[in-house]
Amino acid sequence: MFYSRSLAFKWVPYFVKSEVLHAGFRTSASCCAAKVAVVLSGCGVYDGTEIHEASAILVHLSRGRAEVQMFAPDVAQMHVIDHGKGTPTEATTRNVLAESARIARGNITDLAQLSVVNHDAIIFPGGFGAVKNLSTFAVDGPDCRVNKDVERVLKEFHKAGKPIGLCCISPVLAAKLIPGVEVTVGKEEEEGGRWPYAGTAGAIKALGATHVNKDVTISLIITDR
Repeated sequence: MFYSRSLAFKWVPYFVKSEVLHAGFRTSASCCAAKVAVVLSGCGVYDGTEIHEASAILVHLSRGRAEVQMFAPDVAQMHVIDHGKGTPTEATTRNVLAESARIARGNITDLAQLSVVNHDAIIFPGGFGAVKNLSTFAVDGPDCRVNKDVERVLKEFHKAGKPIGLCCISPVLAAKLIPGVEVTVGKEEEEGGRWPYAGTAGAIKALGATHVNKDVTISLIITDR
């Protein structure tokens, strides 16, 4: 799958798993019949799922003939952002499951119903919804809380030794929940603005995880310790 950085960021593959991943999830030609759960966090980069990332993931899985089922938690969004102005919209509330249905064309399931036994892998696209709606990382940083069903499914997939794909900012979820895990958000220094969210790497390390510096063109298959 892809690890990607939103806005000015580019693509770099990323996985986390308790063992080296099966090669079937590294190439679009080999993931035939794989049942993959994709967890959305709303619709729109600033308050939900980054739509470009979700679309790219779904295209990749479709080309590999994977069987995809999309999920989202049935909870209220942290807030609603006017994406044209980049500012919060006052007195407006939206539901994460209902908003995620926009990307899924209505074919969306409550995350509470996701069972690890029914899927071979799980993927979390990026977007600020991962740190606003799936967790409170955007507000609380390393002291964040993670949605109970997000925590449950991540721990269950990890315990089962099944692949977990995390995009953009969502590796912080694994950093919070899986002790000693190795993840990447690219580089730890801004490098002239190339990595505007490089500070996230520090928060990942504060959570006890290991951050691996990687360029946008480098594929990365990693294991937790």
